Amino acid sequence: MFESVLVANRGEIARRVIATARRMGIASVAVYSEADAELPYVAEADQAVPIGPAPPADSYLDIGAVLAAARKTGAQAVHPGYGFLAENPEFAARVAADGLTWVGPPPLAMAQMGDKINARNLMAQAGVPVAAGTASPVTDADDAAAQARRIGYPVMVKAAAGGGGIGMSAAAGEPELRAAFDTARSRAERFFGSPAILLERYIARARHVEIQILGLNDGRILTLGERDCSVQRRHQKVAEETPSPGVSAALRDRMLQAAVRAGEAVGYRGAGTVECLVDTEAEDFVFLEMNTRLQVEHPVTEMVTGIDLVEQQFLVAAGEMVSFDPASVRYLGHALELRVYAEDPRRFLPSPGTIMEWAEPSGEGIRVDAGYQAGNKVTPFYDPLLAKLCAHGATRAEALSRARDAVASFRITGLKTNLPFHAELLDSGEFASGSYDTSVVARLRP
Repeated sequence: MFESVLVANRGEIARRVIATARRMGIASVAVYSEADAELPYVAEADQAVPIGPAPPADSYLDIGAVLAAARKTGAQAVHPGYGFLAENPEFAARVAADGLTWVGPPPLAMAQMGDKINARNLMAQAGVPVAAGTASPVTDADDAAAQARRIGYPVMVKAAAGGGGIGMSAAAGEPELRAAFDTARSRAERFFGSPAILLERYIARARHVEIQILGLNDGRILTLGERDCSVQRRHQKVAEETPSPGVSAALRDRMLQAAVRAGEAVGYRGAGTVECLVDTEAEDFVFLEMNTRLQVEHPVTEMVTGIDLVEQQFLVAAGEMVSFDPASVRYLGHALELRVYAEDPRRFLPSPGTIMEWAEPSGEGIRVDAGYQAGNKVTPFYDPLLAKLCAHGATRAEALSRARDAVASFRITGLKTNLPFHAELLDSGEFASGSYDTSVVARLRP
């Protein structure tokens, strides 16, 4: 096991990784931009190194600056968290080239799964169900229209190299498709440096369900259940839960088997996620994408299994066995996560500002992974995620009840947050019933 790790990230995920490193006796190194100097994770690390001004391109996305911080501090490993450089195979390769341990999957697996078209082709070859779609990049609007006629409307237009819902929209007919294609291509080039576009058959009233996988050093791919991520705004997740209330035991088993095949197909190692779209009416699913990193919503899996996923990442990266018996994993109760953002609770627009008061909820079954505290300034430079409020209970009803109480008692003043939205979500009949899909937020916010 390495003795020190540099956490190439910020906010709540940096705090999360630092906490496990401390528990395991691994020294932690934080990196921070000028805007983040006062955030809690900087003080909690054993060492902290400034890496540049606030814009991500000049700090957290600057591979040279991050690696220079590792050399300066003598860090032996790098954990990328999520976002920023976490799924950048060039960064992973340069970490290894510098003689450091990369806490993540092999760079080749990252590259193979980073392009959605390549990923869906690989998955199809591995026997993982994929939606009807394009096997090569769509080149122009006329090509898109021809492909859409072949696939059949409605279709989903996606940036092939993208993530986070950027460059994604549905089209029910050709005029809408042409507009969506132009927008998606423009955004794809701006955000991801690639204009490549993928078309796939759109599944109405789908659920977004992902499988947590863990690739071991002996080649085995373990699954640790599923998470339902269907509560989304602008194709971005807002709340997640496990187990999914919309997945039957038989469907779950098929999805877990497919996730194993997906991991085996790319020689996966470490923590990752196989994401699927579920057609609840047909009791079927298709592959969506693979995230080659730790997910934002990993805490709910930890709460029902008792397994620290960051610890397992460290162990696998160090060439060791995981700390639990893969043959005797137990799933206890139900857990859900609510992402608390600094944003207007009705329009979901970012709301930067200074936090005047911060009082976290506590109690049985409650976990808060927070990146901020009172007095911190939330800047417009980064994703406005403030904290992840998680609730666990013996049943889904108990987890929902605890979540409602926790939302009501979580006090943040000085800026707007989406806590009022979460209160509304938890009280909505559709969400409470468990019979919701990816359009649930649109129905709550028409």
